[in-house]
Amino acid sequence: MARQTRFADRIARFRTWMQLRRCLRQPAPTGFALAPEPWMMGQLLRGRQLAGGVVTFAGHTLEGGRDAIWTAAAPDAAFESDRQGFRWLEDLATLGDKPARALAQDWMLGWIATFGSGAAPGWQPDFVGRRVIRWINHADFVMRGLPEADRARILHLLGAQIRYLALRWPDTTPGLPRIEALCALIHGAQSLDGLSGLGDAALEALVLECDTQIGSDGAIPERNPEALLDMLTLLIWAGSAVSDRGHAVPGGLVAAIQRIAPVLRALRHSDGSLPRFHGGGSGVSGRLDHALAASGVTRSADGERVMGYARLQAARVSVLIDAAPPPIGAGSQSAHASTLGIEVTSGRRPILVSCGPGAPFGDDWKLAARSTPSQSVLCLDGYSSARVDLDAEGSAPLADGPTQVPIELRRTSKGTRFQAGHDGYVASHGLTHARTLMLGLDGRRLTGEDMLLAVEDGDRQRFDRVRHAAGPDGVPFEIRFHLHPEVTLHHDATENRLVLMLKSGEAWLFLHDGSAELTVEDSIYLENGRLGPRATKQVVLTGAAMQYSTRVKWSLAKTQATADVTRDILNDVVDPYE
Repeated sequence: MARQTRFADRIARFRTWMQLRRCLRQPAPTGFALAPEPWMMGQLLRGRQLAGGVVTFAGHTLEGGRDAIWTAAAPDAAFESDRQGFRWLEDLATLGDKPARALAQDWMLGWIATFGSGAAPGWQPDFVGRRVIRWINHADFVMRGLPEADRARILHLLGAQIRYLALRWPDTTPGLPRIEALCALIHGAQSLDGLSGLGDAALEALVLECDTQIGSDGAIPERNPEALLDMLTLLIWAGSAVSDRGHAVPGGLVAAIQRIAPVLRALRHSDGSLPRFHGGGSGVSGRLDHALAASGVTRSADGERVMGYARLQAARVSVLIDAAPPPIGAGSQSAHASTLGIEVTSGRRPILVSCGPGAPFGDDWKLAARSTPSQSVLCLDGYSSARVDLDAEGSAPLADGPTQVPIELRRTSKGTRFQAGHDGYVASHGLTHARTLMLGLDGRRLTGEDMLLAVEDGDRQRFDRVRHAAGPDGVPFEIRFHLHPEVTLHHDATENRLVLMLKSGEAWLFLHDGSAELTVEDSIYLENGRLGPRATKQVVLTGAAMQYSTRVKWSLAKTQATADVTRDILNDVVDPYE
């Protein structure tokens, strides 16, 4: 059997090599039938870092500097994916000056010299789709001012990669990587002269992939909001290419866009960002609003839960809650143990956040960011509400977690009330975590109550055993509230209260009922485009479960001196090296 497997692998490699040779021998496209347009922009901060010589991929700084981008050994697969996917081209194009263009040209021509003849790993199908998207999006930026011979080399390799995708897209990873590959193939076939016949079958495959990966409610199983935004942007981009060439956009593609856009509108914070759960970040500034406008869909998804998230909204205050079981098993490699975690934003200013996606900073940070202590939620006895399977051949999916998360969302004369619970601690401690939130109609006050309850007789017996083992101090818990780095915190220890100052001038008062001990601890904020995690603070309420019912009440409210509406016109200047 092992010999047969090795023989099959050799046959597959030979077939791939033959496909590559055939694609590379085809004539280059003569030019663009559609003018390249930068649909996807990157991060200005990261562009500045790259131009300044600080090159990082997936948390690893490139040794040897900018000249070593294609010769340095990759420390892990995430590094190689980040490097080969050319997302850095978006960042340099966003910076947009002459040095940034010169660097982008040097790196692109360096890739052609290193991998253009078909060398691995540059031609892994997942990488090719991601890379072709960036090459097409920023062709005008990177090709401007180049000698004709270099422009011809870029066009030739672009055409070869598109032809290669036409053969190899079925080998891409289902989900976002496959949608990337199909959209790159469709847009490339429509955009470059001489390749239009390659896109027809890809359109049919894209519609099928959307039907498979995107639910009838517009949700994806991974529950990653930023990944859903990536899909929407790609589908709009592919549809626009088809439409611009005078062809009808398939109804299935239009339907997928119409399913996704209302979900993302419902998940939009008041500052235009997305909630930072399950591997997703807040998104590049303005990108969500641009995609929603381009979709042409103006409605928002309704219901108690949208892709597993609940939303409270009043005035310009938004509260997003992870209100469903986390993804488990296949597809959960980036899932967070964040059930009942919250994020709170007022106007343009995030207040309470989760630590965010750790993947851009390496595997250790990714694992830490997925744990319950990295969320603004209760953590019991140091346990995460869902557990990571570290023995799953390096993929680290969630192995178990909450399975029952009942919720109730009611609008009353005083505001919107959210109630939910989860059973993530029942098996280990016999306790159900329940959380109640109430956002006032004017958006000035958010009240919360966290409860630990032993509900059934079997749960109480289990809790009695755990409590006995814990000793006279009871079963410890912490309720964490991670603050955005731009929130300034003033701790009045004499009155046991906190004042949270936002850059807009708003002041918010954090209070609790005294049933737990309040402390302020260090925390981190994980944000794409930074050299490393940003330092911030977290408010922690620490207590112990001694009875079958434990309750802690807290509130977050604007101070009386804070106006209902503030003029938030401060021009934020962010230091990428902070």
